[in-house]
Order: sequence, then C-alpha cells, then structure tokens
Amino acid sequence: MGWIPHVIFFHALLINLLFAFGGWLLSLKKNNVTHVDIMWSLFFVLNALYFYIAFTPSLRATLILFLVLLWGLRLSVYLAIRNWGKSEDARYLKIRQNNEPNFRFKSAYIIFGFQSILAWIVGSILLIAIENDHPLTWLDSLGLLVTLCGIIYESIADYQLMQFKNDIKNRGKLLQSGLWKLSRHPNYFGEILVWWGFFITTLVTGIHFNLIAPLLMTFLILRFSGVTLLEVNLIKKFNGYDDYQKKVNTIIPRFWKK
Repeated sequence: MGWIPHVIFFHALLINLLFAFGGWLLSLKKNNVTHVDIMWSLFFVLNALYFYIAFTPSLRATLILFLVLLWGLRLSVYLAIRNWGKSEDARYLKIRQNNEPNFRFKSAYIIFGFQSILAWIVGSILLIAIENDHPLTWLDSLGLLVTLCGIIYESIADYQLMQFKNDIKNRGKLLQSGLWKLSRHPNYFGEILVWWGFFITTLVTGIHFNLIAPLLMTFLILRFSGVTLLEVNLIKKFNGYDDYQKKVNTIIPRFWKK
C-alpha cells in the first residue's frame, strides 16, 4: 500500500472518540471508569467493521474481520463477566486519587480519550490489512495462523485463571499450573501474538506504518499498562511471588525445565 486513506482513517478516530464519550457519560453515572477495559477491544471491532464496509470486501478482509470479531468480542465479554458488580479497579483508583479534584471530568481525556486514541493508532494495522488488495500469499496464511493461535492461547490462559479464582479453595493462592507454569503472563503472550500476526498479513505491502501497531502494543503490554503495573501489585499481594519470578519466564513460555 503506497498511502493510507486519510479520510477513512480519521473517520475511524471519530468513531472511537464518540464511543469513548459514551463510556465517559456512563462513568459519570456509575462513578467508576473500570468499564473502559471492556470497551478497549471494542474500539478495534468498531474500526474493523468500518474499514470492511468502506472498502470492497475481499477474502483477506473477511478473514481479518472474522479474527478481530473473535478476539475483540471474546475479550470484552470475558472482562465484563470478570468485573461485573465489582468496585473500581485498583489501577484506576490510584489514577483517580492522583488526579483529584474533578477526576470525574478529567477522566474524559485521561482515561477514555487516551485509550480511544491509542486503539486508533494500533488499529491502523487493521486498515492496512483490510484495504490490502494483493492476492493472498503464504505470508497471509502464516499471519492469520499466528493471530488465531494468539487468540486461542490467550483464551485458554484467561479461562484457566477464571476457573482458579472461582474455586474458593484457591483464595489467596497464586496460579502456577497450566499455561501459568510456562510463563507468568500467558494471556499477554497471546495478545502479543495477535498483533504480530496481523502485522505479518501486511508484509506483502512492505514495512512502513504497519510496524507501528505491533511495536506499540508490545510496548504497552511490557512497559506501560500491562506487565509492569501488574507485577508491582502481585509482589505486594503474594508472599512467594518473587520465587515465582525466578522460576518462570515473564512472557515467553518455557516448555523446557531449567
């Protein structure tokens, strides 16, 4: 792809901002912003649907859209079930405390606006993949397979964690079985695979803007809002977590013993 259709791309930003505005209005009623986690993957679903409608649908576009829907709707439903009826997440409570007074209004741009723009930037890879009219190649098959494997891996990790937490006998315990004995954050490993898979499907167009999305998503997971913040809280919550850190890789699963 020699250029990005700017009008369509900026329409996607407007869609995200409108969706974010609706989420912010809901937060005013609930006095809770945690539902932005449920909205995160839906930003991509909305953008992918718009891109699919805006261009002449192709087999590649249909396969990309299917995977985005599979990934985004599953993740959103999972987080909705996990967070239903709970108070505001500790991450957002800390942000709220650091931005008082009037956080309820500041959250419009600190939480909802910011995440909608991040999703728009990462979602640029979906525009490139869906707009791409090159014939399907083995790289497309590889990329789609990597993304599908990422979705499956992340889904299994989330399911294992949910089952573990739902068992009252595991209260106060740390999950160290299943995929969680191979790496400390298998769900994030699956998430990273999803976006690098989408990147592979765009390689036929060269390497350009398409590199932004997987690099940014990997950075967000490893250094910004994912592993870094979560590890700090887990160390405080579980006494033996430092031993778990020494034994088990952070992201990449280790299928062999030391």
